[in-house]
Amino acid sequence: MNQKKAAGFLMGLTYAFGALGIGLAFSTAFQPNPDLRWGCLFAVGVAGILSFVRHSLLHRGDAERMGWDSGTTNPFQIEVGLANLAWGVLAVVAVVLSWGLAAYSACFLVFGFYMAFVTAYKAIRAGSGHPKEWGTVFPAAAFATVLIIIGAAGFSALP
Repeated sequence: MNQKKAAGFLMGLTYAFGALGIGLAFSTAFQPNPDLRWGCLFAVGVAGILSFVRHSLLHRGDAERMGWDSGTTNPFQIEVGLANLAWGVLAVVAVVLSWGLAAYSACFLVFGFYMAFVTAYKAIRAGSGHPKEWGTVFPAAAFATVLIIIGAAGFSALP
């Protein structure tokens, strides 16, 4: 499998685990004692680690998949992957070590704020002569919003 196909496959897996985690989190987020553990593990942990693999280890194929391939290694794309790895590992460690609702909620918020900033960048880019970006603005905005809502709901439930 070439890198572009592998990156596309991993993007699909990222969407699948992200959706699973969000579904699990929403099923409990607005209860008096929400349990965001499994939602955090899948939506932030697994999605973050898969994004690291895609952005950093398969960076050329991922850049090609996104239409950003310059024909050279882009160190900044690898750094973005490392940022994804950071919150992915944080979420996994928080779940494995049972750090609790505050930690899980913070993981959702970090990923949500990141995605909100990515959405703003995509909208600015789309409005500046890259109209293909508009196709990614709504999904990114929806994902950011849901992550932020779940994180805020978790913090609201803390004593």
